[in-house]
Amino acid sequence: MKCDYCYVYEHADQGWRRQPSLMDPAVVRTVARRIADHAERHRLPAVRVVLHGGEPLLAGAARLDEIATELHGTIGPRLDLRMQTNGVLLTEEICAVLRAHRIRVGVSLDGDVTAHDRHRRFAHGAGSHRHVRRALALLRADENRDCYAGLLCTVDLRNDPIAVYRALLAESPPRIDFLLPHATWETPPPAGPTSYGRWLSAIFAVWTEDGRRVPIRLFDALLAPGEARTEAVGLGPADLVVIETDGSYEQVDSLKVTYDGAAATGLDVFTATVNEVAAHPMIAMRQTGLAGLSATCRACPVVDRCGGGQFTHRFRSSNGFDNPSVYCADLQELIGFIVDRDGLAGWVRDELASGAGGAAAVGQLPPIHEAITRARVVTLGSGGADGWAELVALDEAAPDAVREVLTHPFVRRGDVAYLKNVAVSAAIRAGAEIELAVESRDGLLFLPTLGALRRPGTGTVRTFAGGFRAGDVTVRLAEPPPAWLPTRRLAIGFGIEVVLEDSDPLRGSGLALAGRLDDAAAAAWQQRLEGALAGLNADAPDYLPGIAAALRAIVPLAPDGTGKQRAGSARTAFGAVAATPEEPDALALLLVHEVQHLKLGAILDVCPLFDPRDPTRIAVRWRADPRPVEGVLQGSYAFLAVADVWRRRGDGGRYAEIRGWLDAALDALLAGSFLTPAGVRFVTGMRATVDDWSI
Repeated sequence: MKCDYCYVYEHADQGWRRQPSLMDPAVVRTVARRIADHAERHRLPAVRVVLHGGEPLLAGAARLDEIATELHGTIGPRLDLRMQTNGVLLTEEICAVLRAHRIRVGVSLDGDVTAHDRHRRFAHGAGSHRHVRRALALLRADENRDCYAGLLCTVDLRNDPIAVYRALLAESPPRIDFLLPHATWETPPPAGPTSYGRWLSAIFAVWTEDGRRVPIRLFDALLAPGEARTEAVGLGPADLVVIETDGSYEQVDSLKVTYDGAAATGLDVFTATVNEVAAHPMIAMRQTGLAGLSATCRACPVVDRCGGGQFTHRFRSSNGFDNPSVYCADLQELIGFIVDRDGLAGWVRDELASGAGGAAAVGQLPPIHEAITRARVVTLGSGGADGWAELVALDEAAPDAVREVLTHPFVRRGDVAYLKNVAVSAAIRAGAEIELAVESRDGLLFLPTLGALRRPGTGTVRTFAGGFRAGDVTVRLAEPPPAWLPTRRLAIGFGIEVVLEDSDPLRGSGLALAGRLDDAAAAAWQQRLEGALAGLNADAPDYLPGIAAALRAIVPLAPDGTGKQRAGSARTAFGAVAATPEEPDALALLLVHEVQHLKLGAILDVCPLFDPRDPTRIAVRWRADPRPVEGVLQGSYAFLAVADVWRRRGDGGRYAEIRGWLDAALDALLAGSFLTPAGVRFVTGMRATVDDWSI
C-alpha cells in the first residue's frame, strides 16, 4: 500500500528508514515485561496494547500469534489487545489468531469506492476498496464478530459526507471514528469545496436524525466531554506511548508530520521504564490538561470540549505547539453546530417548546440517554473492567438484550463495579452463559430490569437461560425463590408500561424512598396510575404520547407525615419519576410536571440553552429564593404543562395563578443575555404557546 496521507511513510519524519521492518522476538519480550511491570507498579486494572504499523498484517499469522502469546503470557488478564489495519491481508488464518488471542481489530475505510480509493491505493496505483470490503465481510462473520472493533475514516472534503456515512454504516461497524487529515500551521490541511466543520456537521445532523445507531467517537467526545475519550479532542491526559520495532520509545506517532525526529524521546525499552518515558517533558506537558494549552485556547469558551484539538495539529515552527489547532475554526464550527443548532433537530426542539410535544418529537429523547449511558459505560469498561468483555460480546450477539438493560434509567449512574451487574442482566435476557463475581449493595444483589436477590457480600454469579446461580441460591425467573425480589412491570393502558422500581440501589434522588412494596401496595400504585392516565386522557390527551415515550419507571417515595405532595426527577435518570402515593388527579399533574423535567433535561444534554458560567439569579413566583437560569428554565417548562392541564380542566383560578408565574419568568429569561441562540428560540416558542392560550 502507498496511502498518500500516511504519516509514517509520506511526511516529514522518515525514521522508518532506520527501523527494522518487524519487531524482533527479544524486543517483544522486553516490551511485554516493561508493560507488565508498569501495570503492576501502578495497579492498573487494564492496559491497552495496539498492534500498529505500517501494516501489522504484513507480519503474517504465525508471527502475530507469537507476539500475542508473549504479550498475554507476560501481561496477563489485564491485557486489552487491539490492532489497527488496512485490512487488505486479512485471511481466515489470521482471523483464527484474532479469535484465539481476543484481538479486536479496527479497519481503515474512507467510504464508498470513489472516496476510499482517492488515497488508499497500492503502490502500482490500483485501489484497495474491494479488498477492504472483503476483510470486513470476514470480520462480520458470526465466529469473528467479537474481533470487529470498528472503522476509522479519514475526512476528504471532496467526498460527499452523507454518502461516506452511509457507506460506513453499510459495513455494520460497532463504532466509527472520523480522523481529520494530519496537518500543521506549516503544512495546512487540504482545502475543499466546504469546511471540515461543515462536512462533519452534515454527518452529525443525519446521525442524530437516524437515532445515533452507532457510536461515533468524535461526536460522543464532543457531546460528553470527559466521558468519551479520544486523542483528537478534550482535556484528558495523554496516556499513550509508541514503541518502535527497535524498542525505542516515541511520543504519539502522528507527530511524524511535524518534523524529522519530532516523536523521539531518546529512551528505549532496554534501558528505561515506562515511568521514565512518561516523565519526558513533551509527554508530561500533555498530562496537565488546560494548563498545557496556549493562552488562546485557555481563554476559549469551548476549550472544555475541543481541548485545543489534537496535539500534532498545533505545531508551528516558530513556537512549537503553543498554538490552537490548525483546525480551530473547524472545531468551533462543529461544536457550535452541535451545541447551538442541532444537538437535537430543530423541529424537535420547536415542537417540544410548545409544551406537550408529540410522540415523534419526544421519541427523539430516549436515544440521547442511551448514547450518554453507552459513552459512560465505554469509559468505565474500556480500561478492562470485569464484565466489560462480556458486555461487548453480548452487545454484538444480542444487542436488544443489552439495549434493554442500558436504557434502564439508573444504569447511567453506575460505577465500574456495577458493569458486572449490567453484564449479568444482559446475559440472562439473552439466554447467554457467563460467570462473574458480583457485589451486593445494602444486602441486595441487584440486576437492572430483572430484580434483586437478598444476599450479602460478594460472590460468583453464573447465568443460564432464564436465570442464574449466585452462591448456593439458584434463581429461575419463571419459578423464583423467596429471596428473589422481581422487578414489577405495570401495564397501565394507553400503550404505557412502567417499572415500579423499589429495589435499585441507584434510584435515590435525595428524597425519602419507600422500601420494597408488598403486593397490595404495588396493586394500589397500578390503580392510581391507571386513574391518572384515564383522567389525562379525558382532560389533556396531548400529554399522553410524551408520557408514553419518556416514562419508564416509577420510584415510590415514602410519605413524610406532612401530607404534602412530593415528586422528583433527574437528568442522570432519564425515564424515572419519583412520587408519593397520590389520588389519580393529583398524580396526573405530578407526572406531567416531572416528565417535562425529563424532556428538558434530555434537550440540555445535547443542546445547551444557556451559558452555564453565567451567575445570574432570577426571582420567580413559585420559590422564595432567586433561582439560577437552569432552575428558571426547568420550572417554567414544567409549569407550562401544569398550567395547560388546569386550563383544559377549566379551573380558572389555578390556571390564572400559574399563568402569572409563567409570564414573569419567561419575560425575565428573554430579557437577559445568558441564553444561547437555541435557548432564545426555545423560550420564544414557550412564550408563543402561552400567548396563544385562552380559557
